[in-house]
Amino acid sequence: MSTVAEPETTTAESADVPATTAKEEPAAWKMTLGVDVRDIGPCKKHVRVKVPEADIKHIRNFVLDQMKSRAAVPGFRPGKAPREIVAKRFGRELMDELKQKVLIGSLEQLSQDTNIEPINEPDLDVENLTIPDFGDFEYDFQVEVRPNFELPSYDQIKINRPNREVVPSDIDEAQLRFLEQYAEHVPTEEPAQPGDFVRLSATFTYNNAVLREVENLSVRIRSILRFEDGEVVDFDKLMTGAKKGDTRQGTIKISREAENLEMRGEKVVVDFEVQEVNHVKLPEINKALLQRVGVETLDELRIELEQALQRQVQYDQRQAVRKQVLEKITESASWELPEDLVLKQVENAMYREVLEMQQAGYTPQEIKVKENELRQRQVSMTRHAMKEHFILDKIATVEGIEVTQYDIDTELLYMAMARGENVRRLRARLEKTGVIENLEAQIRERKAVDVILSKAVFEEIPMDNTSTTNVEAVELEVCHNPDEPVGLKA
Repeated sequence: MSTVAEPETTTAESADVPATTAKEEPAAWKMTLGVDVRDIGPCKKHVRVKVPEADIKHIRNFVLDQMKSRAAVPGFRPGKAPREIVAKRFGRELMDELKQKVLIGSLEQLSQDTNIEPINEPDLDVENLTIPDFGDFEYDFQVEVRPNFELPSYDQIKINRPNREVVPSDIDEAQLRFLEQYAEHVPTEEPAQPGDFVRLSATFTYNNAVLREVENLSVRIRSILRFEDGEVVDFDKLMTGAKKGDTRQGTIKISREAENLEMRGEKVVVDFEVQEVNHVKLPEINKALLQRVGVETLDELRIELEQALQRQVQYDQRQAVRKQVLEKITESASWELPEDLVLKQVENAMYREVLEMQQAGYTPQEIKVKENELRQRQVSMTRHAMKEHFILDKIATVEGIEVTQYDIDTELLYMAMARGENVRRLRARLEKTGVIENLEAQIRERKAVDVILSKAVFEEIPMDNTSTTNVEAVELEVCHNPDEPVGLKA
């Protein structure tokens, strides 16, 4: 780290920092830290660090020389003020800079000298730490670390690989789903039918108390209406025949892994009032539409859709294979993940799942359906996803797996096609939000799965139909705020 090595370049004005000539290569200076590391739970360590007084003095002299070289002190030319005057005049700045360099330097050396692999930032109260004027400096913290485990052999693992062939009827359905993204919603006075969109107001009640009220909820009539924390079954039967002004009452079963602990597994009554019924009018397939989605002809569009379906088959295969690989590799693993670590990673794990579905070519509506399903079992899903990540990451390290720029460019192209988005615009957005790093990590994990597959023994089995056309997903939590008492409106 530069803040530790830099003191070797200071001048002889410091009695504690020897001068070097331009031709000399100074030896790397290291702190003589005292470190005590204790396990305090699964994936958790308590670390105590002691920085000797001599090391603090060494760094203080370096910081002071830096400040002296640039300090503007009345009565002295720049860089010529005595060190004692600079230290007195800029005492607070000196202490702040000293604390920063001591902490950063000791933490970086700690990571180099130990096998601690932190998952998150250490639990360190920097504001309340003070470097003493005399004596050693000691501080401690807790940190969540990667689990330490031995990889069992992943050669010749026996795996059932689900498979299915993409046929023309699959492409027809995919074309319909794709075009529905650009469909027009046409208001009608006719009774609602499955496949129509309805604009609703909804009131959610539990034990006769209102949980929340929502206006202008636009949903498509399908068999299941899936919220982020529950779902209405037979929603199509409930809404068929409804007209503007009609009301319908349904029941929502709240997920047993909903964020609101008190509401897990409970039933919520929902009263819908129909505000508008809309038929779906598909767009005409013409040159303007084709150019809008980045193709020249319908045949080219169908080829792209077929490729997307094949990627989705591969995605479903990977998910099935990952589950089996995880189960087989962790059979002998004794390590566990702390619950608080799992809960902190719920959103990140969810985002990674969504990103992988985007890479597989699913439409935004298909992704939302799967996302809501995952949210209803988010804790167990996250725990499995984290274990999977640690295992695949270790395999990728052992196998020397790398991700190339070509890999990333190819994924971006597929994602842009599925979303009907310009690839340059998509890249800029992902780079701005820092998602490119997540994308790279997912490609690396997928390559690790491919390594396992290359060594595995397969038995081909039929793949279940994973179509989500009977599910409508809504970006809404019924029990949206676990800190708010049941009975209050949103």
